[in-house]
Formats: sequence, structure tokens, C-alpha cells
Amino acid sequence: MTTFSRLRRCNFAVIKRIIMRVFVTGASGFIGSAIVQELLSAGHQVLGMVRSDDAAEKLVASGAEAHRGDLYDLESIKSGATLCDAVIHTAFNHDFSKFRENCETDRSVIGALASALVGTDRPLVITSGIALLGGLNRPATEDDAPSVSADVLPRLASEEAAHEAMKLGVNAYIMRLPPTVHGEGDHGFVPMLIGIAREKGVSAYIDEGNNHWPAVHRLDAAVLYRLIVEQRPALKVFHATAEEGIPFREIATAIGEGLKLPTVSKSGEEATAHFTWFKHFAALDCIGSSDKTRTNTGWQPRQATLFPDLKTGGYFS
Repeated sequence: MTTFSRLRRCNFAVIKRIIMRVFVTGASGFIGSAIVQELLSAGHQVLGMVRSDDAAEKLVASGAEAHRGDLYDLESIKSGATLCDAVIHTAFNHDFSKFRENCETDRSVIGALASALVGTDRPLVITSGIALLGGLNRPATEDDAPSVSADVLPRLASEEAAHEAMKLGVNAYIMRLPPTVHGEGDHGFVPMLIGIAREKGVSAYIDEGNNHWPAVHRLDAAVLYRLIVEQRPALKVFHATAEEGIPFREIATAIGEGLKLPTVSKSGEEATAHFTWFKHFAALDCIGSSDKTRTNTGWQPRQATLFPDLKTGGYFS
């Protein structure tokens, strides 16, 4: 029986002080490394999955333990989960040239993690995206679910796998991250937009630019992951949104100012030529409410919001 099993009825104030051993996949990544530090700072032990000797050395130097493995070594993944009191899964292959394949790989990984946790009450937190709920014409809540399947939206494979785990009795949670998770070391959507603006000589938005991107700082997201494994709340789906929806035009304007480039509107074929494969993401319109997340966990984002972080976070250097 795990530490969590013995103390499952303790109140929140006590649970926060319980030392857990947490298995973190993607432990050397942009978000995973923030989670590792958050857990260690709270007094927990971390077993982090890494792929290389260099990443393992850095992880050990930070105070965590290293577990060698990758997304295609399911036995290693299961063994790491078996050794710990909780699992946080953030590893994902972001090669968009084989996006559907990578999403199905994530389904397999979550299935492997779940198989190691069946028959226990140890929490499993998987990572998904709020952008899957785009186009609702209202703030998306934790209760919302996409009306299509992974056949239409491949990234839904992760949430489908989490729900399958729940059917098996696994204590699984879904963390939906916004398209903009920012902070030091960011290599996500905002840096991609900055790269496109540098290449094209202008920062652009589509049509009126009234579509929205929610945002969160990586360190605030890390706190929420920690709160979930500590508290094991009744809520099963969480939205890590510090800013519920920033107009894309304002993001493009901030990038233009940071690069000292003009900001312009692009429509139709001009927008396609400017953004190429990224046009789908540039057109995303999603406002993500985090009201239930905050009420159920006490989560309160405290880090810099997106625009101050763009100015001080080294995005334009």
C-alpha cells in the first residue's frame, strides 16, 4: 500500500506535507523540468524519465533520480510508474510532420502507464490541450469535451486514453494546457510566430485578429500539476489558464514591437503564404475558463503574464 493509500482520508493541510515519489515523463522538457523543480521544492522525490546521458546528469544534479527510457519503450515506462506514488505524463513528440502517429504513440504510452496503476489509487495526470475546445463561441470549461473523435482531431487520443484508464478504475486526470505556455526556454507557438515574423519581415494576424489564445506561465502550470497529485480532487479535468483568452492581434502586435517590425493583417491566400502550415494554429479561437480548476484546487497563478514575459524573457534576443 502506498503512502497515498494509507492517508487518503487526510485533509488537504496534511496531504500537502506527505512526501511522495513522483514519476515524471518528459522530465528534461520545457514543462517537465518546471514540474520536477516544483515537486522537489515542495519536498517530494522525483523519478524523471530521460532519453540521454546528458539529460540524466542534469536531472540528478537538480536533486531528482533519472530513469532511462523513451516513448517507444513501454516496459521501461511501466516500470517507472510501478516504482512511484504518482505519475505526471508530459512527454510528447512535437514533430508535426508525423503528428497523427505521435498522438497514437501517446495513446499507447498512457495505456502502458494505466496498466501499471490498475488496482491502486495512485494518481495519473496526463497532458492535453485546451485548443481542442476551440470554436465554442463562449469560454470553454472543464466540463466541455470535443464533439468529435481522434479520427478528426488526432490530439484527442490522449484524452480518449485517459478516459479508458478511468474505466479500468485508474485515478486518472486530464490537464489541458493552453497553446501559449510561456517562460524561459520556450520553444512553442510564440517563438514559432517570432520566427515567421523575422523571416517575412512583418508580424501578422488573420483578418481582424479577433481570435483568442489562452496563456499560462510554465511555472504556474507546474504548480497545478503538483496540486493535483497532492490533493487528488474529485474534478477530473483541469484548465491551466492564467489568461483565459488574449486576442491574437495583440499577440502579433507585441511581437512586431519586440522585433521592431510592422504588424499587418493577412487574409485568404496571403495568410496562407505568410503562415504556411502554421495557419491553422494562427487562426485558433479558444477562450479557456479555469474557474472550476481554481475552486477545486486553490490554484492561483502568480508568475508574469504573457506580455511582460515577452519583454523580459529573452524572446527577442
